[in-house]
Amino acid sequence: MNTSRDQILSHLRAARPALGSIDPEKKHLPVSPLADQSPQGLLDRFVEQARNLASMVYLPASQEEAIRVILDLLGTDRSILAWDYKFIPLPGLAEAFAAQGIQVASQRDATVRLGITGADAALAATGSLVLLTGEGKPRLASLLPPVHVAVIQQSQILTDLETWVAALRQGGVDAFREIASAMIISGPSRTADIAMQLILGMHGPGELHILILQ
Repeated sequence: MNTSRDQILSHLRAARPALGSIDPEKKHLPVSPLADQSPQGLLDRFVEQARNLASMVYLPASQEEAIRVILDLLGTDRSILAWDYKFIPLPGLAEAFAAQGIQVASQRDATVRLGITGADAALAATGSLVLLTGEGKPRLASLLPPVHVAVIQQSQILTDLETWVAALRQGGVDAFREIASAMIISGPSRTADIAMQLILGMHGPGELHILILQ
C-alpha cells in the first residue's frame, strides 16, 4: 500500500538533483562582495567590521608593543589558558610570560580569567576569526575564560568565508583529518533571548581582544 509517507519520500527523491549534475567548481558571487581586496583594504575592512561587533582591535607597531598590550590585559593574573606558543604568532611571548611568572593552567580550569590563542584565518567581510582546534590548539582556551585574546598576522586576513573554504580544500582530505573542530568567532559571545535585550558574555567570553601584527 502506498502510504502518505511513501508519497512524500518519492516526491523528495524525484526533486533531488543527481550528484553528477552538481558542479563543485562553479563560481558563485560572494555573500559580502568587497570592492577593495588589497592587503590594506582587507585590513581596514576587517578592523571596521570587528569593531562593529564589539571586538577590541589593536594594531601594535612592534612585537614588544603587542606583548605589553597582553601584559596590560592580564594585569595581576598569573594563570592563563592558551594554545601552544608555536601557534601564537608572537615571538618572545613565552619568555615574557616566564619572566613575569605567568603559567598556562589546566585547560578545564574555570577560574582562569584570560585565554590566549592564535587564529587560522580572519575574514574581512564579517570581522570574524576562524579557529581550527586540534593538538596544541585546545578549544576551551577561546571558550572558557571571560576574556579571549587572539593574535593574528595581517597576512592571515582573507576576503570572506568562501575564500577560506576554497583555500582549505586545496589541502585535500588530509587537511580535514587534523581538525578537531572549526569555530567562526564574530565578536564576544552574545545573546538576546531574554526580553530581546542584548547581553554579552552569556555563553562564552564577554570580551574579545584582537592583536594584528603587520
